[in-house]
Amino acid sequence: MLDRRTFIAGMGATLAVSAALRAGTVHLDVAYVNGQVWVSAGVPLASAIGTVNNHIAAVGGSAVKAMIGPKTQVIDLEGAFVTPGIIEPHVHLFMAAEALVSINLRSAGTPADFAAILGDYAAKVQPGKWIEGGSWDEQLWGGQLPTRHWIDDVTPNNPVAVARLDLHMLLLNSLALKLAGIDRNTPDPEGGIIVRDEQGEPTGILKDKAKDLVQRVIPSMTEAEKEARLRVCTQHALSLGVTQIHTKALDWVSHDALRSLRAKGETDVRFKSFVPLADWQRLQSLIAEEGRGDDWVRWGGLKGLADGSLGSGTALFYDEYTDEPGNKGISFVPLADLREQIIAADGAGLHLAVHAIGDRANDEVLGMFAEAIQKNGPRDRRFIIEHAQHIRPQSFSRFADLGVIASMQPYHAIDDGRWAEKRIGEKRLHGTYAFNSLLKAGVQVGFGSDWPVAPLDPRLGIQAAVLRQTLDGANPEGWLPYEKVSAETALKAYTETNAYVGYQENKLGRLIPGYLADFVIWGGNLLTHAPEKLHEVPVLKTVVDGKVRFVG
Repeated sequence: MLDRRTFIAGMGATLAVSAALRAGTVHLDVAYVNGQVWVSAGVPLASAIGTVNNHIAAVGGSAVKAMIGPKTQVIDLEGAFVTPGIIEPHVHLFMAAEALVSINLRSAGTPADFAAILGDYAAKVQPGKWIEGGSWDEQLWGGQLPTRHWIDDVTPNNPVAVARLDLHMLLLNSLALKLAGIDRNTPDPEGGIIVRDEQGEPTGILKDKAKDLVQRVIPSMTEAEKEARLRVCTQHALSLGVTQIHTKALDWVSHDALRSLRAKGETDVRFKSFVPLADWQRLQSLIAEEGRGDDWVRWGGLKGLADGSLGSGTALFYDEYTDEPGNKGISFVPLADLREQIIAADGAGLHLAVHAIGDRANDEVLGMFAEAIQKNGPRDRRFIIEHAQHIRPQSFSRFADLGVIASMQPYHAIDDGRWAEKRIGEKRLHGTYAFNSLLKAGVQVGFGSDWPVAPLDPRLGIQAAVLRQTLDGANPEGWLPYEKVSAETALKAYTETNAYVGYQENKLGRLIPGYLADFVIWGGNLLTHAPEKLHEVPVLKTVVDGKVRFVG
């Protein structure tokens, strides 16, 4: 049981409070009693938790009771379940905001639905305004990619650039193609593909770095629009028990907007900003001048990309796609350039996360990380491979040997599981979304969403990791069921492991005295609730920095 002595030892940064506690003069600000408090993985549930200022001060019935004073607010949890705040390690912040406020095509099950939804939306939009958002999924209507011809008639007055759900493809209408200057004579950029019809004309689909051709002509948001969207994202996150977000965009827009918001006060949700790997020198200079931020908005992270996505046929594999002979995927940037950037940025002491989906992409990045370690010497790096989706089984141990974190998204598994075998065949499925195998190999596995590619809701992620039932209902016993994990393992991946990912394992991710008071009060026990109904467990309250930021 965690008691007052543990609190005194753990407070560290709050010496005045610790001294007062030793003198017996500190009372709790808030005591939450009669609950089920999940302290951390493998620790028995406690019945109470108490806070002083923005820290946890006591855990356990007797410890909390001993610190209740005349001004302590006592809250009866009535059996509610308490966990550390959910730390979300992979979000595309402004794309997620766009998904909340703009068009959502995820429900389009036929080409006719697709056009109708876009047409209805366009009819309500001011002429000339760009239509973004998207989240369309061509697998819902058999796999045929949409074209500009599907939507031109229903969007005559608005340029359209709507994203596939994985964010690796955009569909443009003819007006958007014209504004971007893309025609039959436009060459494919390095790391990207302009999809063309049999006559060589652009169909409207842009893959990976080809998206840059249109994104550079889409008007930027105003500062007021950015702040409004950040606040929408923040409230959505808090409603789901998410208390910290790591942004993984390939630009500085989120970074600058978050710093601007922080200048106005607390941001309600904590953030860690990752900026493009190619800009490592700019980040190095910023840190030299201003440090790495504070507990509300931090930076020091870089994100690179080794390949594209499975759904777009751009994930990099050793062998050809089963349904696309001759295609082995693409490298987002030349691999030699990526290697050079990784070694240089690591030498500058920066925190690296690299997107890798295909088996070759994962091996290439592991090799680059190994070379960086050899060249730059030992230190506490915490290299991250984002997604780590398709790994050769012989590479599992390499993650562990190099100390590379696998930052994975359980919801992607139950989504891709509908059609992955068609793309890469049965053999390469062994090592696909290998949650359990990686954990058994001793790898640190963190869970997240990649929002808006998948829902931000951690309940859906835990449910997906536990059941692995694909969205089409075709795998009721679980897709690749040997890769299932327990609910507690999944919850640890969303809390304790993700705190480690962000170098915060000594202040967040567990509910112990001395840690920051970030926690969630749920209306059901996530560990014992029927797995197929986990998404129904309500969020009652979300507490960040000791303050209630959301009430359900």
